[in-house]
Amino acid sequence: MDTARGVACLLVAVICLSCAAAAAARTPAARMHRHLKRLNKPAVKSIESPDGDIIDCVHISHQPAFDHPYLKNHTVQMRPNYHPEGLYDESKTNVASTSNGERPMVQLWHQNGRCPVGTVPIRRTKKDDLLRASSMRRYGRKRHTTANPMSVNPTMLNEGGHQHAIAYVQGDKYYGAKATINVWEPKIEQPNEFSLSQLWILGGSFGEDLNSIEAGWQVSPDLYGDNNTRLFTYWTSDAYQATGCYNILCSGFVQINSEIAMGASIFPTSSYSGSQYDISILIWKDPKEGNWWMQFGKDYVLGYWPSFLFSYLADSASMIEWGGEVVNSQPDGVHTSTQMGSGHFPEEGFSKSSYFKNIQVVDSTNNLKAPKGLGTFTEQSNCYDVQNGNNGDWGTYFYYGGPGRSSNCQ
Repeated sequence: MDTARGVACLLVAVICLSCAAAAAARTPAARMHRHLKRLNKPAVKSIESPDGDIIDCVHISHQPAFDHPYLKNHTVQMRPNYHPEGLYDESKTNVASTSNGERPMVQLWHQNGRCPVGTVPIRRTKKDDLLRASSMRRYGRKRHTTANPMSVNPTMLNEGGHQHAIAYVQGDKYYGAKATINVWEPKIEQPNEFSLSQLWILGGSFGEDLNSIEAGWQVSPDLYGDNNTRLFTYWTSDAYQATGCYNILCSGFVQINSEIAMGASIFPTSSYSGSQYDISILIWKDPKEGNWWMQFGKDYVLGYWPSFLFSYLADSASMIEWGGEVVNSQPDGVHTSTQMGSGHFPEEGFSKSSYFKNIQVVDSTNNLKAPKGLGTFTEQSNCYDVQNGNNGDWGTYFYYGGPGRSSNCQ
């Protein structure tokens, strides 16, 4: 009888311990730990950047892309089959160019080391990054309210808080785009606001099924925890609802390059009436495999978005956009003072205003061409504006940006 009672007590104790362990596994701290483990893959080597970032050098076959069920047995494509022809004014430097002969730009973490060949550099996600997010599930994703600037009424965009100053083409089939973008460090008024300059590769009806590939530079305190200017990418196949993310914070983008880290700080940046620095970004669709590739600067092919991630972009893009975007979170109709670009209007010109130059599209023959029928768009030109032009040195270009709230922008 005593033995039976002892066994029963032991079973009760085991059940209680199991329940306690299960309850502990469901706590926010445990969920956060599991999420960080999913995001941060085992590193071959780790490098601490001067800005506090930790860059993990992860074996190429262990990167987050391969968490995607369709990529479980994927063979990494180490180089594109075809590169676009007719590149305009190739940079003389490896990554980016300066406008006055000074040293080229690098990513800040390069000051403390580089990743070995066969690995990819990944910015480590920290606990504080997740705590800033509205939820762990939404970390690294844009809010669903983010709209394409050409898809809705401008007054609706003002209410939604997103404002743009862009150039665009539409009405044809596009297979990529290129631009050289001036890099600045715009001031952000609220931590949940951002300022970015990018190109958009777009397909779909600009509704719930919008496909988008985006790349450029951004300042986003909410996402990164600081005001540094950072290289970024984004993708979605359902208008920012459930698919896609910034950089490689979800499965999708397959990185092949060991030298450039998505989300890492760009250094140095341009200064008003001083040294000017710009980066070159090219995104194009490989005619053979159908994957969308990204190149940074002259030599660094970073990787690709597999074609199966998309519906419309599995074929081609129907619209290309270049330019700036800010988010205004100020209440009661007050305009934010978050800057776009340099924080100065286009008419101030070189070394004062921000620019895109040598903008091109990739056509169906995999050739880079100047865009035809370029249009411009901004919701409030007294807050942020855009002015385009064309010349022999810069090809098709435009200046854009502005200070946000001022005596003329309330």
